[in-house]
Amino acid sequence: MTAAHETRDDILTTAAEWCDAGHEVGLATVIATWGSSPRPVGSQLVVDSEGRFEGSVSGGCIEGAVIETAIKVMANDQPEMLEFGVSDEQAWEVGLACGGTVRVYVENFDSLIKRNLLNRLNADRMEKRPVALVTNTSSGGQWLIYEDDAAPETQPSDELIAAARAALADDRSTTYHAVGTNYFIQVHNPPLRLFIVGAVHITQALASMSSLAGYAVTVIDPRRAFANVERFPGHEISSEWPDDALATAKLDRRSAIVTLSHDPKIDDPALETVLRSDAFYIGSLGSKRTHAKRLARLHEKGFTVSETDRIHGPVGLNIGAKSPTEIAISIMAEITQARRTTS
Repeated sequence: MTAAHETRDDILTTAAEWCDAGHEVGLATVIATWGSSPRPVGSQLVVDSEGRFEGSVSGGCIEGAVIETAIKVMANDQPEMLEFGVSDEQAWEVGLACGGTVRVYVENFDSLIKRNLLNRLNADRMEKRPVALVTNTSSGGQWLIYEDDAAPETQPSDELIAAARAALADDRSTTYHAVGTNYFIQVHNPPLRLFIVGAVHITQALASMSSLAGYAVTVIDPRRAFANVERFPGHEISSEWPDDALATAKLDRRSAIVTLSHDPKIDDPALETVLRSDAFYIGSLGSKRTHAKRLARLHEKGFTVSETDRIHGPVGLNIGAKSPTEIAISIMAEITQARRTTS
């Protein structure tokens, strides 16, 4: 989960808590940016009837105006669209090299319908269910749209549903323009997941890097001396055999797997388990010669060439990496490349 996702999720939780406490709540969301805007699309700020606020929609240069608008929206229950140009001088003040423009949508969550929708959205996020919140930025009407089922109670157009599902697949919040109407599609996907088989030195660097890149990391190694909390603080650790651990992981298109143990007894069962999954990336450590032997073993097990071609081996982009940290950088770069070119 990226830092932007973490902040947004905290804001939605705060919004729900303030609603449950009986406060009126206004929510501001960045729905479009141009140039070097201070905050990415999807960034949010929540305001309550007492003037408390959490979150940010800029580096601080427009917060005051957004909060004032949120208080007004809470009073009249009419959503508003704000657009700000951040000058070069203001940009320097908030740490940017140049200015930009940001568009912010401000809405009120004081109605029962809105609160119920927020509760459903938070429940979906807790269950790690991919969902898009679609907002008609003129009327304030909203729908939750899922990947492939559970059509909204009030059916929007097929085109809008398709656009929302495309945004979920792309993992990117966006605007959608229909004839005479504009919509904001806010994507709420669960974290990307990275399963690292083999708790070796490279794994320590890769686990830290991938966490910073927004991945939920699981380190798998049946050798307890290798896989322990002292060596991998803050990460999920499994001491099961990789085939057992991965078989129950429900791998999907937001999952990546890297085998690093360099031991066929550990790596091969993992690969046999994941090769027919929906994982978007599979990588294995080893030289070209080692990888050729690996492929031969998998072919003897009945895997086809098209299936084993999914394995990135030797793992990582060819950047001349030598040290464990450099190899981890090359692997993270290749995972990122695979993610951005297949989504």
